[in-house]
Amino acid sequence: MLAIRLPAEVEDRLSMLAQATGRTKTFYAREAILKHLDDLEDLYLAEQRLLDIRAGKSRTYTLEEVEKSLGLAD
Repeated sequence: MLAIRLPAEVEDRLSMLAQATGRTKTFYAREAILKHLDDLEDLYLAEQRLLDIRAGKSRTYTLEEVEKSLGLAD
């Protein structure tokens, strides 16, 4: 269970969308969270990867290196 407070303008927009489509506000809130959660997880992973690279804990590979290791080089 999750309860959130939204600014009145956002609440009004959500209510209007739900009424116009016959869906619930909960449906749209859930959809928005699920879609945004993927983006946030990707961003967190990228930021962690960057920190590891800067700290010397991980390295990067050029496209050419990857292609060669996968046998895709020309």
